[in-house]
Amino acid sequence: WGGVSIACVLMVAIYSMGGISGANFNPAVSMTLGISKAMGGPGLDWKTVGIYCGVQSAAGVAAALCYSALFGESFNLAPAKGFAWYHAGLCELLYTLMLCFVVMNVAAAKKNVQEKNQYYGLAIGFVIIAGAYGAGAVSGGCFNPAVALGIDVSSAGLGFGWCGPYILFELAGAALAAVLFKVVRPEDFECEKTATTELVSEFLGTYILVLTVGLNVLGKSKAAAFSIAASLTSMIYALGDVSGAHFNPAVTVAILASGRCPDLTPAKAGTFMGAQIAGGIAAAFTYAFIYQGSTFALGPVGDFTWAGVS
Repeated sequence: WGGVSIACVLMVAIYSMGGISGANFNPAVSMTLGISKAMGGPGLDWKTVGIYCGVQSAAGVAAALCYSALFGESFNLAPAKGFAWYHAGLCELLYTLMLCFVVMNVAAAKKNVQEKNQYYGLAIGFVIIAGAYGAGAVSGGCFNPAVALGIDVSSAGLGFGWCGPYILFELAGAALAAVLFKVVRPEDFECEKTATTELVSEFLGTYILVLTVGLNVLGKSKAAAFSIAASLTSMIYALGDVSGAHFNPAVTVAILASGRCPDLTPAKAGTFMGAQIAGGIAAAFTYAFIYQGSTFALGPVGDFTWAGVS
């Protein structure tokens, strides 16, 4: 229940203090907001970003020292056994990207700010469930420079230094999140929405979903279904008003066949499915790379046949 506990704490804190400071609680999130503002979109000025990052980092170190004093021990920050720095770094980059991207879409996008949605905290918290049980088996699942710094400082007696590469990858994810936010919501940057916007949305949502599936299966997670569902939930809340958040060729076919979405023409449905398939393939290559070539076959399980599967 570790991942769920952390996600719930984050969600409650966001709902409690979002109206006071914006509830960043993460230097990567603050950096994304700063980059977005610099590109002409919603966000924070650099002075505020700097102050927030300093306070968040100090809080991370203080919290880590507190739990170390409470239990009389700490744990080291490092990639899991059998994984290299670039495997852990990629996990940190991708799920920090997801976290910052979801924050921008559900809490900073002009449309959602105006509509005052009530699901933003849930969507953000569910990112932690998606990443903790998927990528956590590889990197430990920080997705936050303040967390990485705090863990490393409190366990300095066991070894120090991994917070450096972790933070670099997390900040790279934050920067990519800002760029992708502009791509899927150009109207927030005084630009026009195009067909490419929707295709990027479908690619990203499917990519995150399939990546989470693969990492949970390969990591033998006991909370795979919850983690996978959480990733889908977060991305639907983030991109539902951009492309409809199908993230699945079967969903696109069903919506097209129902005729309930006049804007979804057969040609458009075809492009959506192409983007979804591309996202799924890209994600499969990503989790195979992270697990150093290991993957899993698709087919009937145990004694079941294809007739049962179908």
